[in-house]
Amino acid sequence: MKETVYDLIILGAGPAGLTAGIYARRARLKTLILEKNFTGGGQIVSTDQVDNYPGMPKISGYELAEAFVNHAHALGLEITQAKITSIETDAQTGEKVIGTKKGNFRGKALLFACGAGHRHLGVPGEEELAGMGVSYCATCDGAFFKDRTVAVVGGGNSAVEEALFLSRLCAKVFLIHRRETLRADPVLWEPLEKAENIEVLYNTTVSRITGEEQVEKLVLCKQGRGEYEQKVDGVFLAVGMEPNTQLAQGLVNLDENGYIVAGEDGKTSAPGIFAAGDIRTKRVRQILTAAADGAAVIASVSDYLLQDCTISTNSIEN
Repeated sequence: MKETVYDLIILGAGPAGLTAGIYARRARLKTLILEKNFTGGGQIVSTDQVDNYPGMPKISGYELAEAFVNHAHALGLEITQAKITSIETDAQTGEKVIGTKKGNFRGKALLFACGAGHRHLGVPGEEELAGMGVSYCATCDGAFFKDRTVAVVGGGNSAVEEALFLSRLCAKVFLIHRRETLRADPVLWEPLEKAENIEVLYNTTVSRITGEEQVEKLVLCKQGRGEYEQKVDGVFLAVGMEPNTQLAQGLVNLDENGYIVAGEDGKTSAPGIFAAGDIRTKRVRQILTAAADGAAVIASVSDYLLQDCTISTNSIEN
């Protein structure tokens, strides 16, 4: 049986990957999305509420992710759940060979749309108590801390949004930020100030997370005061993201922070390999900009396939 060769293989079923898949399908490209998780949607699945996606005010992250996936399925887009183990380029054909535990997949072009993951704080106790009071997702784990005391670490939009979400569940929320002012958008300041059970600890860092079988205390260091202990039942870390570029190392150029170097056209340093969404170098990383990347990159993919490859003739039946 002849091995299937796709025009395009997309790694990741977040907003960038799904949008790219939708546009690729409409461009009559034989396309496969490989996603390591059982559900698509990327980070937005665990977002409590999305307020800034045009045309869909106050939609939950899960509902928005579901809308992306349903749209893709309606077009007959092939999405396979598989953990990728290797990526190689066939020296004879130039095809990208994606190794997974379910077998190999071949594509003429490859799109990295793996997004970014939660950055770790890197302090003692974080790894040991992960899942035992240390969390990276308030909407996933917040319910476990109803009427209890928790801390959120970070000063950006995600940290403030997590604190606001937890304030509706928890008795007390400490928002810990290492600087004197928050980096969050001004639109979040007013609800933060109105939340009576949120206390912001400025100029403060976490030195250690302590506890036996569950988080019990944070050892904090405040500028001008030194170290002290704060009792908490849980701690939510929202200190930024790290690109999921482990598989891209050695294949394409990465910047000093590990992001794939690619412009608005999605082209990387390697022919036939593209990048879209939060995984690439860019200033703004939002759901909308990830989706825009996914739409735009298909023009580059199509150009590459027309110039350097033969597009499959049976990509779309109708």
